[in-house]
Amino acid sequence: MRKMLRENCIRLICALAVSLTAKTALADEFGKKREDHDVALGALARGELLPLETVLVEVRKVVSGEVVGVELERDRGIWVYEIKIIAPGNSMIEAHVDARTAKVIETRGK
Repeated sequence: MRKMLRENCIRLICALAVSLTAKTALADEFGKKREDHDVALGALARGELLPLETVLVEVRKVVSGEVVGVELERDRGIWVYEIKIIAPGNSMIEAHVDARTAKVIETRGK
């Protein structure tokens, strides 16, 4: 039961991370305004990044704990998931993950 609840919470976080990002608008090459979630969904459709659920499977192989936050950002032309995890012992870990390959780039925290 607890595992199912955890999975449902993670799915909710995934959906929120992709679809309900901040309302900051970005200008595309035609000068039109596009919302962050539109940019992220377009990148997903073009294969520039993997779905969050796929990435989380790989992250859990490296870092154990409860996922409590996810952000998707563009860093020097690379899509990066920033995943916040509460590890056993209640320490906070932030994992930076290449969104195209699901490779953990770095972790911060203990």
